[in-house]
Amino acid sequence: MVWDVEVKLQTRDYESHMKIKPFLTEHFFARYEFTASHLLASSDCETTSIAELLSLSGGSLADFGAVKLGYTESQGHPEYRRLVAEMYENVSADDVVILTSPVEGIYLTMQTLLEDSDEVIALSPAYDALHHVADHLCGKFALWQLVPTAAGWQMDLDRLRTLVNSKTRLIIVNFPHNPTGYQPERDELQELIEIARENDCWLFCDEIYRGLEPEFQLGAAIPSVADAYEKAIVLNGLSKTFGLPGLRAGWLVIRDGQVREELIGWKHYTTICPAAPTEYLAIQALSVRDHLAERSREMVFSNLALCSSFMERHPALFRWRPPIAGSTALVEIDMTQLGREQKQRFTSTLEYCHALAQGHGILLLPGECLGCPPRFVRIGLGREGFAEAMLAWEATLS
Repeated sequence: MVWDVEVKLQTRDYESHMKIKPFLTEHFFARYEFTASHLLASSDCETTSIAELLSLSGGSLADFGAVKLGYTESQGHPEYRRLVAEMYENVSADDVVILTSPVEGIYLTMQTLLEDSDEVIALSPAYDALHHVADHLCGKFALWQLVPTAAGWQMDLDRLRTLVNSKTRLIIVNFPHNPTGYQPERDELQELIEIARENDCWLFCDEIYRGLEPEFQLGAAIPSVADAYEKAIVLNGLSKTFGLPGLRAGWLVIRDGQVREELIGWKHYTTICPAAPTEYLAIQALSVRDHLAERSREMVFSNLALCSSFMERHPALFRWRPPIAGSTALVEIDMTQLGREQKQRFTSTLEYCHALAQGHGILLLPGECLGCPPRFVRIGLGREGFAEAMLAWEATLS
């Protein structure tokens, strides 16, 4: 099968450069996320309450209540940054910039690095923000597609070599990958880094699903790009693996001191500093990060088994490529088969997902929101209630 999204290098004209593309994923979620009965599209893992988190970490509501609501350090609380640095091999607390939201890190990085004359290459499909901010700012933007195989996905590193050139300023990737669940092998990651190094490119890696690899707890997962490449900027946070998206807690790792200071300068024009209550709770969460991550891994792997069984029961309808890591999977649907029993025809998964949400309260994310052809949907594997949601979905198929 050919991945049939057109890949092209686009030169931005002045008029189109003035407006950023719409954030389709967030628009879709805003319409259904808080009213749907069955959430099958969420990329985060099951969350917890403030009281439960503090009980687990040894903190207290009294200590939380004593937090002063003044300004905090722009780069982030030293203890917060120290705990983040412990998650890497070659990173110090000085290399860490605390964010007010993980997505802020995408915006700040692109504003810091990119000029109109720069060229950017981005792995696709991807979360909207990883593409649209860079596309808005740079002169030329090229999509580098993951390649679907019979049983999974793979990087086409030869294709990347044809796209990169002396004008390429930045390569954007996301591992573990949202939405496919792809994770490169160690030698593939190293080859990617060498391509960036040979061309003196910056490498931005969104690692917010890091820790949701089956081998992570065994210490056998691939290294963070922050540890492996001197011109890397790595994004992470507590939303996905640690199940705390409501904290809006995230960070960047930037080992280049000059770029780090330039980025903090841009931060002065966005959020200035992190929120004090979030910093307190994030420190508590990082003190028990292994427990939070293990809980999420168990839920993801349990739900993945249920999802695989579901797909095996409907081989004519779905092409199933099981994810290697992370909390999401990208499922291909045979649109000619979909709705045949009900004598209802859908022209795209966007149309199908709207119908599913409106008619049955079941939320899947259309692949079109992430730059996929109109026959893909994203499934989220990290939430409780997954079994009931899958049963509800299956009931609509017959």
